[in-house]
Amino acid sequence: MSKGWDAGLYESDHAFVWKYGADLLPLLNPQPGERILDLGCGTGRLTAEIAATGVETLGIDSSADMIGQARQNYPKLKFQLADARTFNVAEPFDAVFSNAALHWVPDARAAIQSVYRALKPGGRLVAEFGGKGNNQKVIAALKEAGASDPLLTFYFPSIGEYSGLLESEGFEVRFATLFDRPTELEDPVRGLEQWLVMFQQKALAAIPAESREKAFRQMEDRLRPELFYDGKWHIDYRRIRVVAARI
Repeated sequence: MSKGWDAGLYESDHAFVWKYGADLLPLLNPQPGERILDLGCGTGRLTAEIAATGVETLGIDSSADMIGQARQNYPKLKFQLADARTFNVAEPFDAVFSNAALHWVPDARAAIQSVYRALKPGGRLVAEFGGKGNNQKVIAALKEAGASDPLLTFYFPSIGEYSGLLESEGFEVRFATLFDRPTELEDPVRGLEQWLVMFQQKALAAIPAESREKAFRQMEDRLRPELFYDGKWHIDYRRIRVVAARI
C-alpha cells in the first residue's frame, strides 16, 4: 500500500483531493462525543474538519511523509503510521471514514476486515474512492506511451463487487453509488504531467528516464481533445461512494 509521497506537492498542487472529499462529510454525519477513525488521512485536512464537529479523531496513513505533515498541520490531533490491510486499534470506533484512499489497496478484503475490527457493533463505514472505469482515458494513454498497466496497482471496483465484499465480511450496505466526477487540475500548462508524477509513479517507472519527457508530450497530445477544456486540464475520475454498517 505504501508509496513515496511528496506531502508538500500534494498540498500545494493537488488540494482537490481533500476539497472534493469534504462533500462526503454530510454522509458521515459526525455526532459530538463519537470516536471516528480517518483511514488514509493524508495531510489531515479532513481529519481536522471531522474533529471540529466535537468528535475524537484518529488519522492513519501508510505514508510517513503524510503523517509527518498532518502532525505539523494539526499538532493537537492524533495521527499514526499504519497500513489499511493490517491496522488494529485498542478501542473500537463509532465510524471509519475514508476519502480517496481505498483504491490504493488492491487487497480490498484485508482492508475491509481491518475496518470491521476497528468498529463497534453497529458502527459505520463511510468511504469514497475510485470506482469501475476510473481514469479510463488516462490509463489508455499511459499504456500507449509505454507505461505499465496502472490497474496492477489500483483497485477500482463496481458497486456490486464492493458491496458483495462488504456483505461477505459482516457489513450491511446502506448506500452505494458510482458517478463521474471530472476534476479540474491547478496548472493549465503542466497540470496533467504533475498529476501523473504524483499519482502514477509505478506505471511511469516502466518508461526509461530519458524517454519520460517525450512520453508526457505524447500523452498530452493524446488526451488534449478530451481532457483539456475551459483552459484547464481535467482528469476523468469516476468515484464509488458507500455507507455500510457492521452487523
